[in-house]
Amino acid sequence: MHASRFATSPFGRSAGTTPAAHAYASLAVETGVSGASPHRLVTLLLDAYVDAIAQAKGALHSQQVELKCRAIGRAARIVDEGLKASLDLTSGPLAADLAALYAYITTRLTQANLRNDAAALDECLALMQPVREAWASIAPQVDAR
Repeated sequence: MHASRFATSPFGRSAGTTPAAHAYASLAVETGVSGASPHRLVTLLLDAYVDAIAQAKGALHSQQVELKCRAIGRAARIVDEGLKASLDLTSGPLAADLAALYAYITTRLTQANLRNDAAALDECLALMQPVREAWASIAPQVDAR
């Protein structure tokens, strides 16, 4: 097997270059997800989104087109299929506002991919940062339940 295949985890973090390191990283992700609360799952999605954007920016900078496309695609799927799909739109205006934000971010990610636009990636990261910070700030209340 080629060693570079094991260079990153499913969330873009370095996991070493050996099959054992890859297996360990995969097991850690699977274990973290299987026993996670709904709050923790969203936290994992938000962290993976940040990692995907960072990977996309690095790939864009180093002109690795395939890696850039995969990373941006992963970020878009996290937003659309993970974060947006998990919203309860009957719960009030906040959910609707988040759905609109997520739709906008997905559109900007697509544009960033098509135009090789690092500024659009920065914008997408900046737009998600307040959501990520707010989500992290409620962890103590959620964990206390």
